[in-house]
Amino acid sequence: MSVDLMPNRYMPGEADLAEREAGLIARRDKVLGSSYRLQYRRPVHFVRGEGMWLYDPDGRAYLDFYNNVPSLGHCNPEVNAAMAEQAGRISANTRYLEPRLVDYAERLVATFPTELDRVVFTCTGSESNDLALRIARLVSGKDGVIVSSYAYHGTSAAAAMVSPNLGEAVKLSPSVRMIALPGPAGVAEAEAPAFFEAQVRAAIKDLDRRGIGVAAILIDSIFSSDGVWIDPPGFIAGAIAAVREAGGLFIADEVQPGFGRTGDHMWGFERHAVVPDLVTLGKPMGNGFPIGGVVGRHAAMDRFGATARYSNTFAGNTVGIATADAVLTILQRDRILDNVVAMGERLSQGLQRIAGASSGILAVRHAGLFFGIDIGHDGMSASQRRAMALDVVNAMRDDGVLISTTGANEDTLKVRPPLVCQAEHVDRFLVSLQAAVASCPT
Repeated sequence: MSVDLMPNRYMPGEADLAEREAGLIARRDKVLGSSYRLQYRRPVHFVRGEGMWLYDPDGRAYLDFYNNVPSLGHCNPEVNAAMAEQAGRISANTRYLEPRLVDYAERLVATFPTELDRVVFTCTGSESNDLALRIARLVSGKDGVIVSSYAYHGTSAAAAMVSPNLGEAVKLSPSVRMIALPGPAGVAEAEAPAFFEAQVRAAIKDLDRRGIGVAAILIDSIFSSDGVWIDPPGFIAGAIAAVREAGGLFIADEVQPGFGRTGDHMWGFERHAVVPDLVTLGKPMGNGFPIGGVVGRHAAMDRFGATARYSNTFAGNTVGIATADAVLTILQRDRILDNVVAMGERLSQGLQRIAGASSGILAVRHAGLFFGIDIGHDGMSASQRRAMALDVVNAMRDDGVLISTTGANEDTLKVRPPLVCQAEHVDRFLVSLQAAVASCPT
């Protein structure tokens, strides 16, 4: 289905804006590239953030239930202090001996299954996926990559070429094969593993027949861009086995589900009880500071390292490592995953109550604090469901609560608050959502 690549965005002339914001938009348009977009029909203008809240120039507070980058909340004081302290001493790269780099690497790798025992640092999730693809192609000796049909894996040239989500104007690599997911295809959970495996085996067969072969299957274990399709746990296992039988690797993109987002586990792939060959990290790793990484099995890492060099000036720099170390310390010390489980369950129960009393919510899916909420009802067309979802998002924005949409039709609400949210934040979100759904014609 061809849709606007960012439907939840500002369109000139669609909303009345204050002179302050209208003037700033005019200045943006004169100096910034036209690929930029502003979110919401009436763009938001923020001057500071604190914890769960973002504040506009007039002091109005907006509850952030969308940004997974500040996983420990906006401007976390302990994380900021670690960042500033290191920046005040030295910012250097990985070519110099630095104990804290090794300390953090040891702590990070210890959170993974024992098979995953090496890490290479990057600056972003896009860089992480780019590097993982290079490793997989070298180790396998093949080029093909299997991705889900609406996947997003980054903005570098290599990552964009395996990201169907970016739209038809961004050409996929001829070596990419897209596969359908059981949930969007309407397949029952009992048949989901067989369906998914069949999709992957067909892709492998086609790649082999064309002399390309499969280097990797690259998936986000929560399938966030496809609409948050998470169940049943383990449904990917047969497909992963098929890829490995064909000589390919399993790359788990943990940029969104990682670092405790799913609650019961530190890493999203753990829900499926399958250990990847390579894991890519990004966004929440530094609570907003740009740092990422690739964690993998030492055999693959050694094979790559013997024939190629990977380092860049900023990947694994001392300021980034100090920041990431503080994030990991807080996650573990403060038992943040326990809060994710508790608040995820509170939010889930509240959403089920709203769905039971409203004809505007079709389904709710979640793992921890990552939710996909399908908007509309069975009597609506796809375009009507999409329009309603956008109306809900923008009504909530006007009410001071921030979320957005996802999925191939953009009719699924994407909800992913910082992991430190509390009961009062969940309840505030639920009140706003219920009012927004009720205000939209069904």
